[in-house]
Amino acid sequence: MIRPGPGTRIWLACGFTDMRRDFDGLAARVQSPLEQDPFSGQLFVFRGRKGDRVKLLWWDGDGLCLLAKRLENGRFIWPQASEGSVVLTAAQLAMLLEGIDWRRPVRTWQPETAG
Repeated sequence: MIRPGPGTRIWLACGFTDMRRDFDGLAARVQSPLEQDPFSGQLFVFRGRKGDRVKLLWWDGDGLCLLAKRLENGRFIWPQASEGSVVLTAAQLAMLLEGIDWRRPVRTWQPETAG
C-alpha cells in the first residue's frame, strides 16, 4: 500500500492520461509537461479519458510504485484545466479515491444553536 510520509506533496495531473502507460511512461509525463521529479517521493495521480480510472505513481525510496483504481459506478472528480497540475491534501486524495467531490465536501451534520 502506498503510504507517503507527512509533508509528501500529492499532485493531480490535469487533463487525461493514456491508461496504457506504465512506470516509465508515467514518469516521463511527470518530468514533462509537469516539470517535476518522479523520484522525489511525491505522489502523482493521473486520470483516464472516461474518468473512471486513475493511476498513482510514487517513489518509495527503493523503486517506483504504481497503483491503479477503477470505479464501477461514477467518475473521479477532476479539475477542468486541460494541462498543468493541482496539489491535494491527503484528505482530498482519500475523498477523490472514494469517488467523492473533493472540491466541495458537504458536511452531513450542522451544529445547532445552544439553548
